[in-house]
Amino acid sequence: QVPPVESGGGLVQAGGSLRLSCAASETIFSESFMGWYRQTPEVYRELVAGINPDGSTNYADSVKGRFTISRDNAKNTVYLQMNSLKPEDTDVYYCNAYYHGMNYWGAGTLVTVSS
Repeated sequence: QVPPVESGGGLVQAGGSLRLSCAASETIFSESFMGWYRQTPEVYRELVAGINPDGSTNYADSVKGRFTISRDNAKNTVYLQMNSLKPEDTDVYYCNAYYHGMNYWGAGTLVTVSS
């Protein structure tokens, strides 16, 4: 399987917005749980936001009310709209497709929030 491909990272000032995109394989996308993760010093990767094939979502407490995950099944793409960004949101954001017990990771995209 081709791994997911992220885009949309960059440098933004605190309080600003960014939208990340992740394109996944057509073969697996519609049946995959799609998630955005970021790396922290304490854990390997933490789930920032996830979306099931039925559209139900879940978010880390730290981003609730600021980030929104969505998916476009016609484009095999998942999005992460990030608003009211904070310096502590600075990290590499990884897209993951979880399909039939297998994890497919993207290479990550860097988000830097300046104070």
